[in-house]
Amino acid sequence: MLQSKQKSFPLSSMASPAYTTPLLSESSNSIISTTSSSRSSSESEESPETSQRFQDFQLLDLQLKISRTPISCFHSYKSLAVLSGHVGTVSCLALCGEFILSASQGKDIIVWQQPDLRQFTKFGTGDGSVKALVTIGNNVFTAHQDSRIRVWKVSRRSENVFRLIDTLPTTKDYLGKFMKQSNYVQTRRHHKKLWIEHADSISCLAVSNGYIYSGSWDKSLKVWRISDLKCLESIKAHDDAINGLVASKNGVVYSASADGKIKAWKSSSGTHSLKGILEGHKDVSLNSVVVSEDGVFVYGGGSDGYVIGWVGNKNLDSWKLICEVKAHEMAVLCMCLMMGEFLCSGSADKSICIWKREINGGLFKFGVIKGHEGPVKCLQASTGSVGGGFMLYSGSLDKSLRVWWIPKYGGDGDEKKDSSLITK
Repeated sequence: MLQSKQKSFPLSSMASPAYTTPLLSESSNSIISTTSSSRSSSESEESPETSQRFQDFQLLDLQLKISRTPISCFHSYKSLAVLSGHVGTVSCLALCGEFILSASQGKDIIVWQQPDLRQFTKFGTGDGSVKALVTIGNNVFTAHQDSRIRVWKVSRRSENVFRLIDTLPTTKDYLGKFMKQSNYVQTRRHHKKLWIEHADSISCLAVSNGYIYSGSWDKSLKVWRISDLKCLESIKAHDDAINGLVASKNGVVYSASADGKIKAWKSSSGTHSLKGILEGHKDVSLNSVVVSEDGVFVYGGGSDGYVIGWVGNKNLDSWKLICEVKAHEMAVLCMCLMMGEFLCSGSADKSICIWKREINGGLFKFGVIKGHEGPVKCLQASTGSVGGGFMLYSGSLDKSLRVWWIPKYGGDGDEKKDSSLITK
């Protein structure tokens, strides 16, 4: 059974060449191309945008690949690319416009340029082991083992494309509180910290309605306002380390913990309150959590290899167990949802399972991906349809990032449902 806390691995510095290529299209019918082009110096500092310049080439490229590949190859989910460059294990992933960002248990973040999937640049070296990252507009937020959150700006007017602009808590926030004793909390015997500071590694981040949420091994959930980077709340959320966070479109934030619970938090009158508790298996750590686009269904991945699903009532103060599947032989370490109907789970058993979500929240197995030589630590899916399927990115303790294309249609065994529905 994989424990909730993992040791970090050192990462040595590496030189990285810079490449300039067209922006990745996020529209439907797009696929990775190998075309590159130059950029004008007049580009703005806005977040990486989409481009229509090579959609036709992408679609043609995909059609050629499909026409030349036996159908059985799709069912085995061959990886389109294996990206190597991290010396340490890959801990988290994010999409940022045309870029794929992969961070490691070392101290750097590699930026991969799409569509050619080459290493574009590297940043963050020396800032502590990276545990989580999220992107908002033209900013990237990274969470670190040193208990800090760092804010990076994507700027095309500078040679340093990803430029560090602040660290949370900010100096202004810190100076405004450090003189008052009531702002300090006991973290352990004979040791105190300001309530705006995490006392242990920050393991996860989520974004919702102008706020950043950070979960930590110190068992707390903190709320930061994006506009001025100020810490607004610190919540003693769980009885053990927080391993996962996700925010729904209706503003509810879910935290998954090693204490075996997922908790739902909702903002009301400027403060967050507990809306409900979703109970997992006894004495089993919940390592990840995802929520459906409509906010109705919540799924948690446990250290016993199970994926468990719940549905909440209208007020989210009562939850019903709707499914539980033995997804993997070892711990579920990460999950992601895509296109409203698929759930992917990555495991310590080195595999990725693809599940199709039924209308009532149940799951049945759609496919299995194998190829990584180590536990699968993080997953990220494309935001839109890509050639009748979706792109899936996976990071592993084998130090690699793999890129997969998953078709929406099933294989020969698709109709043999591995149903997870609970009937009573």
